[in-house]
Amino acid sequence: MRMRLYRKPLCILLLVVTIPVVFLVLLTWSPKPYNAVDIRYQARGKPENQMENGLRFLSQKYAHVPYTIKEDVVRLLTSNSCQCQNVDNPINLPFIQKYLPHVWAHSFENVYNVSELEGVKKRRSQEYRSFIERTQSPADLLIVAKANSPLEYPTQGVEVRPLQSIVVPGLSLQASSRDEYRVNLTATLGTFNVAAEVQGVTVQGEDEMHLSLSSPQLENLNRQLQFIVYTNTRFHPDTADTVLLDTDGHQASFAIKVRYRVTPRLYNSGSEEGYNVSALVTIATKTFLRYDKLRDLIESIRKFYPTVSIIIADDSDKPEKIQGPFIEHYIMPFGKGWFAGRNLAISQVTTKYVLWVDDDFIFTANTKVEKLVDVLEKTSLDLVGGAVREVTGYTATFRQKISVESGGEEGDCIHIRKGYHHDIQGFPNCVITDGVINFFLARTDKVQQVGFDPSLARAAHLEFFMDGLGKLHVGSCSDVIVGHASKIKLPWTKTESEKTYAKFRYPSSSDNDVKAKHTFFYFKNRLKCMTMD
Repeated sequence: MRMRLYRKPLCILLLVVTIPVVFLVLLTWSPKPYNAVDIRYQARGKPENQMENGLRFLSQKYAHVPYTIKEDVVRLLTSNSCQCQNVDNPINLPFIQKYLPHVWAHSFENVYNVSELEGVKKRRSQEYRSFIERTQSPADLLIVAKANSPLEYPTQGVEVRPLQSIVVPGLSLQASSRDEYRVNLTATLGTFNVAAEVQGVTVQGEDEMHLSLSSPQLENLNRQLQFIVYTNTRFHPDTADTVLLDTDGHQASFAIKVRYRVTPRLYNSGSEEGYNVSALVTIATKTFLRYDKLRDLIESIRKFYPTVSIIIADDSDKPEKIQGPFIEHYIMPFGKGWFAGRNLAISQVTTKYVLWVDDDFIFTANTKVEKLVDVLEKTSLDLVGGAVREVTGYTATFRQKISVESGGEEGDCIHIRKGYHHDIQGFPNCVITDGVINFFLARTDKVQQVGFDPSLARAAHLEFFMDGLGKLHVGSCSDVIVGHASKIKLPWTKTESEKTYAKFRYPSSSDNDVKAKHTFFYFKNRLKCMTMD
């Protein structure tokens, strides 16, 4: 009886010890939600827009059906052989320039010597290919819906420049035998025409928004459909025309995007092999009253990157002069703010990439900027963060996953969680995430597009990544590490500048700056609440 009394507390003790151990083992052994994805650039051949090649890519399915080219319509189509030529006034009279302006032309190649032109062309071609691979989307590819109904048409990938013309690809009718076949097209932002006339096909409504085609021969009708030309007539730099396509008892619709091609922004690094960090990267920082730490940062940078440009935005009360080779120091109104300084510094960057650092960071042998450059050069990422090592030895990456949940009329909910989405295949220690620590390398143009809200004065960081959600493809590499100067300071040893800095940098919860931030979340971002872990 006594032994049974002993067994009961012993069993309870074993359960208390065993359950946490089993839970810990299951947590350790359970499969992680992260899997590696390959986001490196893939070889896709020469970037070329099928919509801008006129009649070159017509299907050969109905090649045996004869047709007659309409030269006046074909001239509307892009030929990918543009030329810039001078146009002189036919009459040389006073004031004629006002009414018949002279058109001048200039070749940009002339700025280069013959000996350097080939190298520049090669670098430009490489940069352009990288730009196309990074900006192209699967949604831009031409997809033609096969005729589950009798109608065959493009479901995506049809694009025209404003007020220009294209041949509409993929139109076809796959109908059963009948006496006459008919197809109608209706647009709202443009007109239709035919680039060639096919014998036995009646066309009505040329140069109008509604075009009707009919023929007793199906093959002839389908051959005629290969020559349908759409011309945008209502100017808008970024919109879409929804075209209605119908035949007897069947309807379909497809979109023609009306937009300019994105103008490339390419950077000439001056090097065809390897990474010239000085030509590719500018280091930017924002300082406020901490000149001792700023000078330590600059000294540490120069140990490893003596010729990399450094841009400093400074809103100190009594700014000190910061001089040196490859240094630009910009003075701002006192207390203008953290994000305002970030905007100023990054607005002056002319290199392909900008490396953002705090003014109290310290470069070490582990601050391998080349690694971050390699990631951005070879993947579709726009921004990649590193890690910051404190004097205590603790290393932080601050990886954050950000998601927005619809909330109806009251506004949306934003959820921020520690962690990341995927490992990056081919780059050990690198992952895909949404927010990173305050040490990152980014494509200059992408950061400038998102910008930093200057109304956020002293306490802000994650807000930039919230504004960039859906615009920035973000990664993080834990093996590129920058040091962090010690923040440990005895109260009685603090200088007046350090006390002033602390007052601005760490506002109380009742401070107007914090209230303004919450107001921004509510109104500017249309958020009703936020959750974080």
